[in-house]
Amino acid sequence: MNWDKSLSHLSMDQRRMLEKAINIIVRAVQPEKIILYGMFGPAGDRRFLQRLPSALAAFDLLIITRKEERRTDLRSDYEIQDIIENRCRGVVTVTALVHDIAYVNMKAKEGQYFFSTVLREEGVLLYDAGGTPLAKTAAPNLEEVRQVAEKDFDRWARQAWEFFSGAEHVTGKRGWNTATFLLHQAAEQCYQAILLAFTGYKPTTHNLDKLRRYTNRFSMELALLFPLDNAEEEELFRLLASGYVSARYKEEFLITEQEVGLLIERVRRLLDIANRVCYGHFIRLSRRVMGD
Repeated sequence: MNWDKSLSHLSMDQRRMLEKAINIIVRAVQPEKIILYGMFGPAGDRRFLQRLPSALAAFDLLIITRKEERRTDLRSDYEIQDIIENRCRGVVTVTALVHDIAYVNMKAKEGQYFFSTVLREEGVLLYDAGGTPLAKTAAPNLEEVRQVAEKDFDRWARQAWEFFSGAEHVTGKRGWNTATFLLHQAAEQCYQAILLAFTGYKPTTHNLDKLRRYTNRFSMELALLFPLDNAEEEELFRLLASGYVSARYKEEFLITEQEVGLLIERVRRLLDIANRVCYGHFIRLSRRVMGD
């Protein structure tokens, strides 16, 4: 492939990091194809990565596995995803979505918005084992995409605000652990709402770190809400992420009133950013429909 043309928006350091990721993934799981689909930023704005330091670069990769009869193992998509991210950790930050070639081709033929956008517009094919070609991708119905996206966003964002309101309520009663759990739920629902708004697709996971990484590419504000290069912010996010299990079930889990207050402020900002960037996305979709 033409690296100079396809990856011209990346710095040389970022390209080298991406090459390392490809080599690690090919050795670890022998994929059928590897496609880079982020972080391109909103509306395909490739300036997004140029504004991030190379050390903070994280690449969104669609890992397409081989047909079942051609695979040497039957590991699940989630197991392969964990293998990839664990092997890359400490070398290059990747967020991997894993699906087999039959599933990807089915969604491509259906014109599902995420897969259609990745294969027709945003994706850069980084590796191809050549075993099975990608199917011809149908164009999505953008008006239908917009309607479904708005409906899904409204539902999930409303649930996020309900959890957030619950967190504020129990904070007033000094229920720090319960508030942390509710804030986790608010953040999780919000990240899911963003994914549905922009892609019509959401992975089945409660892992807040993965959901954060899946959505970072849509907005600089999202990417910098919990900056990865700040130890205090990383610890704050760790507390939020641990709210799903530890805050409910582990007696030794401790969080201070001040930390809960900071998390309330961050999650409120997350909800506000989500509303702003998603409705901006809906406006752009409407303009594309009118342009068609």
